[in-house]
Amino acid sequence: MDALEFAERIVLNLPYDPNEQQIQLIAALARFCSPRSPQESVFMLNGYAGTGKTSLTGALVRSLNEVGITSVLLAPTGRAAKVFGRFAKHPAYTIHRKIYRQASSGDATSYVATVAENRHHNTIFIVDEASMIGSRGDNGSDLLEDLIQYVYSGDNCRLILLGDTAQLPPVGCQFSPAMTVNVLKTFGLRVTRAVLTATARQANDSGILFNATWLRRAMLTDPLPTPQLVASNFADVIPVLSEDLSEVLSDAYNRDGIEETILITRSNMRAVKFNIAIRGTILEKEEYLCKDELILVAKNNYLWSAKVKGVDFIANGDVALVTKIYGTETKYGFLFADAKIQLPDREIELEAKLLLSTLDSDAPGLTAERATVLYQKCLNDPNNFAPEVPMSTRLKKLKSDTYFNALQVKYAYAVTCHKAQGGQWKNVFIDMGYIAPEAQGMEFYRWLYTAITRATHRLYLINPSVEVK
Repeated sequence: MDALEFAERIVLNLPYDPNEQQIQLIAALARFCSPRSPQESVFMLNGYAGTGKTSLTGALVRSLNEVGITSVLLAPTGRAAKVFGRFAKHPAYTIHRKIYRQASSGDATSYVATVAENRHHNTIFIVDEASMIGSRGDNGSDLLEDLIQYVYSGDNCRLILLGDTAQLPPVGCQFSPAMTVNVLKTFGLRVTRAVLTATARQANDSGILFNATWLRRAMLTDPLPTPQLVASNFADVIPVLSEDLSEVLSDAYNRDGIEETILITRSNMRAVKFNIAIRGTILEKEEYLCKDELILVAKNNYLWSAKVKGVDFIANGDVALVTKIYGTETKYGFLFADAKIQLPDREIELEAKLLLSTLDSDAPGLTAERATVLYQKCLNDPNNFAPEVPMSTRLKKLKSDTYFNALQVKYAYAVTCHKAQGGQWKNVFIDMGYIAPEAQGMEFYRWLYTAITRATHRLYLINPSVEVK
């Protein structure tokens, strides 16, 4: 099958008639997936909200399957992988789970990830939300470099990167490395770049996409215009005053469920305040941790998933549901709970010890100072080690110490925008209380665009301090 025939197959798999921009993209993708395409090639697709990127990807995946070409779908987070797999109707995995294997670090106190062997042949790897891929991971590894190393070490394997550069770049980055042509070229790759900007016809009635499109276009102007949003013409964009928030949020929970509702705010401190208010006022939770609690993992953890098939590690940003609490205790000056949790994004249940002291902390997780305290307490606990036990033995046993490796968690009803990135919810509430005019620059535009595009059904603007028409 030549590239033209394959392009026609992609069009047939689309649920709508493509516009001219999409037709050109389909032709480019068909050429890229052809056996004649050089193996050292990478396809970078920058697709803005509402331009049909997701539908096109699904059509591409179905077409590849029909002609016998293997495709592997990846995303940076578990939630993003679930969303990607659902839209593409094809299994999707986290990048970490696919490309890394677990190994012990030299100091015996932690695990490191090493790049696994790519045993695939003639395979197209498609990565969604690639704009979230940072250049450096928690363990010092370069995720983009490792992804490229893994993919192109396989036999005739190539990579398609899907992203949205209007979104927030990875934490600590000024831009998205995986969506930058010059960065990809440093790996010796031939880069084919495409941009989808034309909004699909079926998105014209969406206030969510109308506002996202306005913000994205405004980012291209110099100077930046004063941000403004439109709600009056659309049923899916709803301004909410603070005095009405509890009632409106409660209605969303009752209508669609807590797991389909998220509140996005600007800092960890504000997230803590919202979480405490939501738990006490709306959910009427009195205990520090309750059954059916929605929690957010605050740090990568390798211990509790070690014996669970299909889970290499529990990742920072994963959302979990507490299904059972066996008990709580205070030790070393920290509060812990033994619990059973479910990972809804992967439909997996496991038991773990939770570190509850991070639940209402203003920090994103356990601070370096508090982490050092826990480390020293576990390492020198006389109940665990006799005085004569050598340090090498203590460090080795620390790897399996359940307190040192307790799962750090936060409440997950309100989160920062970076934590929400890659996910989608039916109901998204955006905290837009007073934002100083001087703070309404490009970073704010990207923050607001990213937050708005997390919503699929309804967008709620809490105390909007920008103009809303």
